[in-house]
Amino acid sequence: MNYFKKSLSGVLVAAMMLTSIVGCSSGKSSSPSDAASVEGALKAGVYAAEAEGFHGNIKIELTVDDAGKVGAINVLEHGETAGVGDVAIKQIPEDVVEYQSLNVDSVSGATFSSNGIKEAIATALKDAGANVDEWKSREVVKAAKDAIEKTADVIVIGAGGAGLAAAQSAKENGASVIVIDKMDRIGGNTALAGGAYNAVDPERQSKQGIEDSLDKHFTQTFKGGDEKANPELVQYLVDNALDGIHWLEGLGLEFSDEVFTVAGALWPRSHRPVNEHGGFITALQASLEKSDIEIMTKTEAKELIIENGKVVGMKGVSDGADITLRANKGVILATGGYAASLEMRHKYNPEIPDTVKTTNHPGATGDGLVLGQQAGANLVGMEYLQSLPLGDPETGSLTGWLAKGVESYMFVNKSGERFIREDARRDEMTQALMQQEDSLMYVISDSNTFTPGTKNNFDETIEQLVESGKVVQADSLDELAEKINVDPETFKATIAYYNQTVDTQKDEEFGREILVKKIDKAPFFASPRVPTAHHTMGGLEINTNTEVINTEGNVIPGLYAAGEVTGGIHGSNRLGGNAIADTIVFGRTAGAQAAKYEPES
Repeated sequence: MNYFKKSLSGVLVAAMMLTSIVGCSSGKSSSPSDAASVEGALKAGVYAAEAEGFHGNIKIELTVDDAGKVGAINVLEHGETAGVGDVAIKQIPEDVVEYQSLNVDSVSGATFSSNGIKEAIATALKDAGANVDEWKSREVVKAAKDAIEKTADVIVIGAGGAGLAAAQSAKENGASVIVIDKMDRIGGNTALAGGAYNAVDPERQSKQGIEDSLDKHFTQTFKGGDEKANPELVQYLVDNALDGIHWLEGLGLEFSDEVFTVAGALWPRSHRPVNEHGGFITALQASLEKSDIEIMTKTEAKELIIENGKVVGMKGVSDGADITLRANKGVILATGGYAASLEMRHKYNPEIPDTVKTTNHPGATGDGLVLGQQAGANLVGMEYLQSLPLGDPETGSLTGWLAKGVESYMFVNKSGERFIREDARRDEMTQALMQQEDSLMYVISDSNTFTPGTKNNFDETIEQLVESGKVVQADSLDELAEKINVDPETFKATIAYYNQTVDTQKDEEFGREILVKKIDKAPFFASPRVPTAHHTMGGLEINTNTEVINTEGNVIPGLYAAGEVTGGIHGSNRLGGNAIADTIVFGRTAGAQAAKYEPES
């Protein structure tokens, strides 16, 4: 406290100074009962507060005990995404209570949720009398931790879709399993994805009059990647995709009966969970929690343990402690791609500007590629990085737009004109968008798709999208043109031609083939989008057993890989909806193969 404010009388100043001197000379310190009289001290009580998160307000109650400490923070209400934002909702209050500080780590990949819960806590602290700036700058001191040593049959590095599928599969095949992830949450990119899963599914597709075949899925995948993929891996993917859906259904994940065409899928074979786009992770996590599989977050692998040419474990750091994990059978790399690493993008894809953001979570930095190379792994297709034309202009995220099937929308540039077929390959759409003014487009849809309460592929309602400002709503095309600052006459002519293509089932200008819904029912909607770095098709070379191949073309004993850390499955361009199928199909295989592996003595 500043005892020398001009408003204080000289007598009061002298008295307070004398009290201070006496207190110091006697060796006494302030007691808890004095806390309320000290600037920044907390007053005992319960304080309610709320702040905006990613999906609505976060409401809390903060309790200050009689000792002037934050004793508890209870979250009363929130709408944050399961497996992503809700991790911040749980972790940050616990850390604030433990360290009595607001200077605690945010949850990577959950920035808005982290900021929201911190803001709510800050508001409650202020009401309790805290100096919030001081709480935000308090040093967090963590005690030194003992080294950790553990052993299991299978060690899985990475707890995204591929890693969790591998862990579940290894468990089903009788192995003990430890899963690690360097992030403070599980889920990887799968938890952030829109949830489209491609599979030829005669039962569902026939009900919609859709003709499809494994040969068609193979051909579109192989040719869609410019025939740069390993055809054996492509065939394995399409042959096992539907069985992967049935496997997930056996774990409790429910899929919609209606298939659709996600952006860049080229054909209506995309499946989506009924309840949430993060349902893949939720279902896998729920199943793993029923077993004795240990999942260790904040645990980063730094090096593989290699003995006599075999991979037998890993060394790293776990929440500040050194950790050594040894595998009786095998190690599975499932660490994802490198789209969030500017260093690796500079090395392998220097033509992509640093200004292009990414859809990926912050942990997608290519760690598994480095680990694999320690064991002599071969890398394939590293020059292939897919940019998507559907990124948030501010964050690069895939959330916050009119994300439904290709059937439901069209694109216009800042002149109000179409510039590409909306059902084209993702790389083609992105290249076309890069040629437009400011590399910006608007996705246009209407109430033929978005009625009150309709959710996009990321579980955001149309009302939330409009309220957040991510989507513009208008009662007429003239009004929508004005709101997105395009010429109304040009815009209306563009819409009229598009509607005509739906009537005639022929798009002579751009060749669009998926022509299902007109855009003719108010209210109308628009969402701005830009290019964003999305998927890295290159990675560790594997075979259909997911064994990692070295630079001499031989299997590396004890080392497996699955998911975006691998290469050779998608070629130069990945079809929309093939990524999650990839993680499940090859994740399951990796787990089963590692569990069955018997190292030679």
